[in-house]
Amino acid sequence: MKAQALADHLAKNPIDDEYQPLRTYFPDEEVNSVVAISEDTHAWKMFFDGAVNAKGVGIGAILISPTGQHYPTTARLRFFYTNNTAEYEACIMGINMAIDQNVEELLIMRDSDLIIRQAQGEWETRDVKLVPYKKHVEDLSKQFK
Repeated sequence: MKAQALADHLAKNPIDDEYQPLRTYFPDEEVNSVVAISEDTHAWKMFFDGAVNAKGVGIGAILISPTGQHYPTTARLRFFYTNNTAEYEACIMGINMAIDQNVEELLIMRDSDLIIRQAQGEWETRDVKLVPYKKHVEDLSKQFK
């Protein structure tokens, strides 16, 4: 039925010499928001990510010192996780790195809102598997300003 509707549309709207293709390239289409971070802050920054696919589960985090020094780490997890639990694992790994570096002030950044907003209490944690992760992130976060 969909194919017939498409065929009917094309038959009624033939391409002529004036046809111009749509310009559908948007260079920043993946950007949902932009947050400006002051460069004069003494806070460390942490970025983290987790990924689950057919080949396994990987997590990573990177700490960036106020002077711009980068401290990356990655790990492969050897048992099943969901995307959200992998994200929490990555966040916890990064926070633990910051604790090991004696970081006092940490700005945690992420491209997905779920973990950050749950940890800040803005969003409810409904999945019972995520509740212990959220609690652990909250407990670890108390060690920073």
